[in-house]
Amino acid sequence: MHIHRYERWWMTFGIAMLVVFLLMIGFAAFADNINPPSGLQQVDPQKLSQTPPFDKPGLRKLPNGTYEAYYVAEVFNFIPATLSVPVGSKVTFYVTSADVVHGFFIPRTDINMMAIPGWVNTQSHTFTRSGDYLLICHEYCGIGHQNMFARIAVH
Repeated sequence: MHIHRYERWWMTFGIAMLVVFLLMIGFAAFADNINPPSGLQQVDPQKLSQTPPFDKPGLRKLPNGTYEAYYVAEVFNFIPATLSVPVGSKVTFYVTSADVVHGFFIPRTDINMMAIPGWVNTQSHTFTRSGDYLLICHEYCGIGHQNMFARIAVH
């Protein structure tokens, strides 16, 4: 079988570019210490009201001065609806859902997660500016999706 010289050149160029892109992605993942999720927590979404700490969601202060915020997303609200956090505090969010997939997004921060039934998603943020932060669901979860939000007051 005869392959034209230009076709061979373009195939070589395409394969070389694929190898370069894969090497760049691998290097970036290694340099930024990007790893697949491990140690994910699971929880029974039908028994959230009886499963600590999601049976009493809210803010907890740890002995080292940081905070843990436990949130349960359900159609069409976040529990708790309001949270008060001191300026400069580091908050680790633990989020799960009781029913369907929800979003968990706090604009002006790096918090952007999915609340998935049966799984606990975790992310931390240090609130350096005071003000009211809106927590919104950014995944369509049903007819009342537009009303699904909560507030975090940083003072």
